[in-house]
Formats: sequence, structure tokens, C-alpha cells
Amino acid sequence: MRFRLKIKFVARVTAVLLVWAIWCVSPNNSCEVAAQQQTPPAQNPPSRNPQTRTEKIVNPLNDLLDEAQRDIDKKDFAAAIEPLQKVIAEEPNIAFPHFQLAYVFTALQRNDEARAEYERVIAIDPKMSAAYLNLGLLLVDKEPAAAVAPLKKLVELLPAESRPRLLLGVAQERSQDYAGAVETLEGASKLDSRDTETLDHLGMLYLGLKRPAEAESKFRAVLESKPNDAAALLGLAKSLDAQSKPGVTEAFQNYLAVQPADKAARERLLYLLIAEQKYDLALAELNLADTVHGVTSESLRERADILVAQKKWNEAIAAIRKALELSPKDAQLHGGLGRLMMQTRDFPSAEKELKIALVLDSANLIYLKDLSSTYYLGGNYAAALATMDEIAKREKPIPFTFFIRGLCYDKLNQPKPALAAYQTFLDTTTDKNTDQVWQATERSKVLKRMLEGKK
Repeated sequence: MRFRLKIKFVARVTAVLLVWAIWCVSPNNSCEVAAQQQTPPAQNPPSRNPQTRTEKIVNPLNDLLDEAQRDIDKKDFAAAIEPLQKVIAEEPNIAFPHFQLAYVFTALQRNDEARAEYERVIAIDPKMSAAYLNLGLLLVDKEPAAAVAPLKKLVELLPAESRPRLLLGVAQERSQDYAGAVETLEGASKLDSRDTETLDHLGMLYLGLKRPAEAESKFRAVLESKPNDAAALLGLAKSLDAQSKPGVTEAFQNYLAVQPADKAARERLLYLLIAEQKYDLALAELNLADTVHGVTSESLRERADILVAQKKWNEAIAAIRKALELSPKDAQLHGGLGRLMMQTRDFPSAEKELKIALVLDSANLIYLKDLSSTYYLGGNYAAALATMDEIAKREKPIPFTFFIRGLCYDKLNQPKPALAAYQTFLDTTTDKNTDQVWQATERSKVLKRMLEGKK
């Protein structure tokens, strides 16, 4: 679950980061270099050029900055490196060229060099919020613990903005500081109660922390303003599921109406519908899944499970046979078909399928036990005993096994081993009030008289 949430969350955060990158790291076309930064107002995105008070640089440096800007505008980031480095060589203590160079290195995915440049910017101008933001963004994916410090500083510089808190909460969660992440994200939500992205993420965080009731409240808040928000619909379904609350199947259905391709969610819905014995609805969902994903051996197996629950043996057999056409060497399918054949008392067909399953998976004792049952029910008592002998080599027999052995020996008119098997059953069983105990006791009396008469 956590893996799915992280994948989803990364995608969601990436979208945020791209917007912030546009706001924060794209320089304007001015030929001036700043000497001082001014924090942008809370309601507006950071300025494309974070400086307001400027001083003119001599023309050669101005020209170099213009050249770098043109390269950046054309996304020719590699070409922008040389002019920016020349400016920095002449004026190493001005933050703006370092900021531009850091942005260029980020675009080129030269992250170590970008990090070093952002850190130089911060050392030169500790109040440039854009540098803390971009450094945090640079680190949050691969080094979330290192991203916490610059993002905390960003929150200090922009205390009225909710977005810095969201990013800090992301970094804290990925650093496994879950208590800190909850506090930070709740703070972001208080600053902007309509920010559904923060609410979605808080809900997922609460789910991961096994606090489904709190998760539920966050997802419901999102759905009030965005009723088709896929993340919130799924989160609500999962939070209701974790609490075993009514409405969970409807919640999954609402989510799948928006995201019909989510196989995991549909499988969970199928499980819930089967558990609630809503078999017709489960089959309807399976039909939808087949429409979206196509018919697979797995979907046919699930269809057979539903039909078995309805005791529709022949339809279940037909589904398994279709699955075997797609997966002819699937031992479980052959074993399942063998068990279904037992239900319809087609013992020769059951024997055939179970033997195929054992060829494909000889270590599976379930198939061997089913084969033993098939032999017994089909009247092949010698084969049943031989199969039970094979099973006994692999695991200790349970008391009931000796009762069946007694019946087999009895059917084969072998009173002495039959009596021994019944007696072992009576000596080892813990429940003395079953029909089998009565039957074994009475049959043992008869067998003892038979054996004594032969003497």
C-alpha cells in the first residue's frame, strides 16, 4: 500500500514542483543584476527576478547576462553555462548569477553542481526564498532528509504561504518524520483549507499511519469541492475498508467509475462483494473488468470462484476450461478443475486433472490429498490407500485419516488392518462425540468378533 501511495504522491508533488519551478527559477530579461532580494507578497508567486533594488553592471557583464538569458529562453542550457561563469568570475559575491547557474545545472540534471550553486546563493543572500525553494525541490526526491532544512527556512521566510509547508511535509514524510509531517501538513491546511492537494496528501499520510478515521475526514473534505477527485475517492474507499464501515463497496464503485483501469481496486471490490455474498454484483464488476482489461486466465479464475460460491458447478467448470486454454500449464487451474470434477462426481476426469496438476507441481500436497479423495469417492480404495501412504511420507497424518483408512480396508474386506486403523483413530481423536467415532466404535466391535471367529 505504501508503495502505491508513494508512487502516486511523487507524481502529484512533481506537478507542484513544476509550477513552482516556473515561478521561482526563471529569470526575466533584464540586463541588471540585483544587490538585494525582496520577498514576494504571500498572495503572489515569487518574482521571476527576486530582486527589486538593482545596480548596473558594466556593459560586458550585462551582455553576458543577456546572452545567458537568451540561451535559457531557447532551452539551450548548456550554452548558458559559459557566460554565467564569466560573470561569476568577475563578480563572485552577487547572488543572481549563481542562482541562474544553479537553475541551468538543474535543467541539465547536474544535481551536485546545482546544489553547490544554490548553497552559494544562500550563503550570499540568506533571505532569497527562491533559492531555498529550488534547493528543497532538488533534494526532496532522492535526499529528502537533506531537503528538510532549506524547506524549513522557506517556511520561515514565507509563513503565510501554504505551498512551502506542503513541500516540507513531503520531505518530512519521506524522511520518516511522520509526526513532523502531520503537523506541517495540518498547518498548510489551516492556511488554505480549500487546498485539496494538501488534504489528499494528509489523508494518504493518515492511512499509512493506520489512522483511517482521520484519513476519512480529509478525503470527504476534498470530495465536497471535487466530487470526482480520483485520489480522494480511492482514499475514502480505503479508509472505510480499514474501518470495516458501511458503504465501502459503494465507495470503491464510485472510484472505479472515475478510474476503471485500476485492477487492484477492482480486485478488492470483488473480494468485498463476494464476502457480502453479492455474487451477481461481483459478476457484473468482473464483466466490466473484462471489458477494460480483456479476458484473462486470472479473471476467468475469479469468475469460477464466484460461480463456485453460487454452487454453479458446470458454469465454474466452463470458466476454468477457458482459463486453461490461455494457461494450459497452470497447475492451480488443473487442480481446481479436478476438485470441481469431484463435486460433479466425474471421478475419472477429476483423476486426470489432478494427475496433470501433480506433474506440473509435484510438491503440492493439496493435489495429492484431492487425488486420494477422488480415488476413495470413486471406489478405488487400493489407490486411495496408496496415495495416503505417499502423503504420510511428507506429513504426519491427522486422526481422521485413520478413519478413512479403516473404511478403505473395510471395503477391501481386510478386517485386521481396518480394525487397527479404526483403533488408531479412536485413540488419537480429541472429539469423542462425532458420528465418525460412533461408526468406528461400532465397526470395531464387528471386526473384533469376525477376527475372533476365525480363530
